[in-house]
Amino acid sequence: MTASPLKIFSLDAGAPLADAVAGELGIERSAHEERDFADGEHKLRPLDDVEAADVYVVQSLYGAAGSSVDDKLIRLLFFIATLRDVGAHRVTAVVPYLCYGRKDRRTKLRDPLSSRYLASLFEAMGADAVVTLDAHNQAAFENAFRCRTLHLLAQPLLLDFAANRLRDETRPLVVASPDVGGVKRAEALRTAMGERLGREIGRAFVEKYRSGGQLSGGTLVGDVRDAAVLVVDDLISGGGTIERAVTALRDAGAAKILVTASHGQFSGDARERLSPLSIDAIAVTDSLPQPAPAGQIAVLSSAPLLAEAIRRLHGGGPACELSL
Repeated sequence: MTASPLKIFSLDAGAPLADAVAGELGIERSAHEERDFADGEHKLRPLDDVEAADVYVVQSLYGAAGSSVDDKLIRLLFFIATLRDVGAHRVTAVVPYLCYGRKDRRTKLRDPLSSRYLASLFEAMGADAVVTLDAHNQAAFENAFRCRTLHLLAQPLLLDFAANRLRDETRPLVVASPDVGGVKRAEALRTAMGERLGREIGRAFVEKYRSGGQLSGGTLVGDVRDAAVLVVDDLISGGGTIERAVTALRDAGAAKILVTASHGQFSGDARERLSPLSIDAIAVTDSLPQPAPAGQIAVLSSAPLLAEAIRRLHGGGPACELSL
């Protein structure tokens, strides 16, 4: 068990989530200075003493108005290096939403392996461990890094939401994946929800093909007629995948549709795209900031889960149990 003091930091952009995590741990977020200069450069430094401390930097990496994903990334990397330079005993990057996770393999000639390059940057800056929530591909995430990784599952949060909404449902229940790649994720939640509710739950998926940024497909596999359907995905980005899935489910006679996703990016016109669809509810975690009020979107707090991971890492484990 480490005797190092526990410190929680974030960039300015990640302060609300980091404050919630620190609150769960019974401490306050440590202070830092973040300055921008006229030439576009910036400087970050801790204002609290981190000598010999066990430091956790909580920050999702995403693009937003006035702050690109690359800007957040380089600020986080520089801040990690600074913490090591000024004497932190250990630095862990807690990145609930990790950028470039979808580019983990070559799908076209001379494609980059961006997720592996990203891992190299974290390691080069001195990160001792990287924690994330529902990576796009867990195996690729874990294999990209040589430092310690901890892959947290949003399933318990999504399961609580879905079970509460569907507990008294008398119609057949079906869990659906909006594409073939997410079938394993959907199956895990289907099994857990069946155990929670004590009833049989069907399965379905929608075929999807993506090439050059264009989606095609849309054929539904599975019986959803007159059923309450739970769509399970890891990320809602532009909304096209969910739009196709919901349309296919409605055309096949689904009576009720709930959508859950670990990360709600809602890039571009995604919210406007999903708003007119007959979706009874959409639930995402707060790994990415959501506007308040979020309308039809329910935002599930990931702070207790992230705090528990930090508590176990700081105290010597067992943190790996949170990955199963």
